[in-house]
Amino acid sequence: MADIIRRNQTAVTEFILLGFGDLPVLQILLFLMFLVIYMATVAGNMLITALVVAHQHLHTPMYYFLGNLACLETCYTSTLLPRMLISLLSGNKTISVSGCLSQLYFFCALAGTECCLLAAMSYDRYLAICKPLHYSTIMNNRLCLQLAAGSWLNGNLATTIFILFISQLIFCGRNEINHFYCDPILLMELSCSDTHLSILVNLIFVSIFTLPPFLLTMTSYVCIGITILRIPSTTGRQKAFSTCSSHLTVVTIFYGTIMIFYMLPKHDTLRDLKKVLSLCFTVLTPLVNPLIYSLRNREVKEALSKAVSKCGFHKNMQRL
Repeated sequence: MADIIRRNQTAVTEFILLGFGDLPVLQILLFLMFLVIYMATVAGNMLITALVVAHQHLHTPMYYFLGNLACLETCYTSTLLPRMLISLLSGNKTISVSGCLSQLYFFCALAGTECCLLAAMSYDRYLAICKPLHYSTIMNNRLCLQLAAGSWLNGNLATTIFILFISQLIFCGRNEINHFYCDPILLMELSCSDTHLSILVNLIFVSIFTLPPFLLTMTSYVCIGITILRIPSTTGRQKAFSTCSSHLTVVTIFYGTIMIFYMLPKHDTLRDLKKVLSLCFTVLTPLVNPLIYSLRNREVKEALSKAVSKCGFHKNMQRL
């Protein structure tokens, strides 16, 4: 009977992303706000990447991972915000099925990669604080490259297999997604074919590819916390904590909002709240990362001040 109904329904060729409503004044305000956020995010993360590449004293494991993270955040925010800006400006909220799957692929792949990069960075901080005498031996250039490459490979491999299962689903009937991007859960709810296998695959890959990096990150910081508490002097504890405080702040924002988002019950009254929470890990985290790392890291501030002074020097030379 379900197959007969499915055959009689027209296949969906595009989805409608409902976003944040239809109020014209609200759309203009949101467009201006997200445009400023997008420009600041891209500029900030590209600046961090450029500083890490250009300055020799930033060629260390911690900043190598930070450069990868900044590059990832630029791609991550570019997956969602340009499409949202076009929708807010033009009022066109439609997205093709292939476009939705493409957005979903890059979004999930980059999110998975970020989980692994954050885990690699936490492991780097664990070695620096808990095993300082062996740090340079263990965290060598080869291991840094392997951890970074493994993070990108892990995120893309898991997402590719997941998208292959999602692409086999048949969409017919309803085509409205009550979100500002193609959320995988909401997308599977619109399918008129059996989604049990896709949901199972999603759970398996989350358990295999996302849960271990999260547990590694948490374990690293538990060990770091224990080690810091054992340091006798207050100055020593503050110095040790300052080396990982920036990364801990980013991890808290990223994982904290994701956990609250997926733990909230599925009620219509909470949909707007879930949209706001999803903005935290899709828009806020890429925006604040450069601010957190530049304001709380002495080496980054020094590199930034040198870059600014060089630019000022070249401008003065050109005027002369």
